[in-house]
Amino acid sequence: MSKSLHRVAALLGGGLSLALATPLVAQSFSSSPAPTKETPLSMVEALHTAFGDHHDRAVHTKGVIFEGEFIPAPEARTLTIEPIFAGGTVPVIARFSLFAGVPTLPDTDDGASPAGFAVKMIAPNGDDFDIEANQHNNFIVKTFDEFAVFLRAVGSAGKGDKAPLEAFLAAHPESRAFLASRTYPASYATATFFGINALKFINAQGKASYIRYRFVPRAGERYLTAPERKAQTPTYLGDEIVKRVAAAPVVFDLYAQIAGPGDKIDDPSVAWPETRRMVKLGTFRLTRQPSDPVAVAKTLLFLPGQPHPGVEVADPMLVMRNTAYPISLGGRQ
Repeated sequence: MSKSLHRVAALLGGGLSLALATPLVAQSFSSSPAPTKETPLSMVEALHTAFGDHHDRAVHTKGVIFEGEFIPAPEARTLTIEPIFAGGTVPVIARFSLFAGVPTLPDTDDGASPAGFAVKMIAPNGDDFDIEANQHNNFIVKTFDEFAVFLRAVGSAGKGDKAPLEAFLAAHPESRAFLASRTYPASYATATFFGINALKFINAQGKASYIRYRFVPRAGERYLTAPERKAQTPTYLGDEIVKRVAAAPVVFDLYAQIAGPGDKIDDPSVAWPETRRMVKLGTFRLTRQPSDPVAVAKTLLFLPGQPHPGVEVADPMLVMRNTAYPISLGGRQ
């Protein structure tokens, strides 16, 4: 196993004895968030500090790409004027991925979770609409500044100095809880994926709603126990989803979870209550791989913080993601 893989297994794994990536409410989001200390470049460098620079995606590096279609649901028009949710069926490119920034990471590794799911809806007017989601209903930290500190602590621990990571987890119990509660899917097609960052939807009447995305699998949810997972092959997730899509379309329904009073809009480390209203936005059908997946992977870029008609950024973390990802793209070979 390479040094990078040892680092991921040791620091993100469940075997680590340490347990190892001002609140606002929906009704008062007009407050300005505190300025960030990190820059898009420093965030990408922090990811490389944790996982190494492989001249590939800085995080969620190992993945598999599919093509298909998105069929909008009529209910979506009650929330937003965005044309992608009001028109007809559009083509999509989607990517499932492991979490860590190591291209050769085994699918069975503890650091593979939370898996990722990203979709690009290809709009007729050229205003493509991107969504990224994780297979966990919250994020490991509240802000990208904290995430950078965590990543650098992981990098230090990989070099033998565990003190920064110990101090970070002691000061961030939500991060320790996140690492302890990760799950591992039997298939990419049997996991629910959550958009951890909030957006502001505005409908034709000018009514605003704060939402988080959720992808619900038509195949149902199934996760593996630790012994089941360790018994799989190092490529079981990628191999299984390719065979599954070849046999029949993989289908996810996309929902918007609507924030309620007191829900934190700019803190992705806190999941919203399951009692919150869910509105169906549409359905994704993944039907095939691209004719040249390697070529597509080199240039495929998702920008989940891009503004659209009737869709605005609510969680400032999306702004950093939107500006850091093109930097990571520039480092691919």
